[in-house]
Amino acid sequence: MDRVTKATRSKIMAAVHTRDTGAERTVRSLVHRLGFRYSLTRDDLPGKPDLVFVNRKKIIFVHGCFWHGHACRYGRLPKSRREYWEPKIAVNKARDRRQANALRKAGWSVMVVWQCQLKKKGALEGRIEGFLNGWTAHRNRLVRRCRRHVAGF
Repeated sequence: MDRVTKATRSKIMAAVHTRDTGAERTVRSLVHRLGFRYSLTRDDLPGKPDLVFVNRKKIIFVHGCFWHGHACRYGRLPKSRREYWEPKIAVNKARDRRQANALRKAGWSVMVVWQCQLKKKGALEGRIEGFLNGWTAHRNRLVRRCRRHVAGF
């Protein structure tokens, strides 16, 4: 049973936006601060990606943990109406996988930024910079070590 009335629930759900969310604005600000330029929402690409780096053939999706079924504390399903929420989130996850695969087949590199990852902006900044510059995980570690070493002098 829902704790609020249908009218209140409708008002709450109407306030949930699909574009220009706080998480998207935060990621865009971080990417811009790193010096990268991007396009927003290309409707001709599968999944309508949040950030598109055309010259680099790279795409970043910013996903809300709840709506896209992330395995974190924010992605937990409600205890009520599980028969509604489980299939809904499963469909969202399947659609996300299909769209990411279609983009990869078309030659794009895809990165997903989860809403919960915004809490550790330093780590997220490193991941995004590494993704956009084409660094592998090994090279990313080497570069971080070198920066620390140089910063120590």
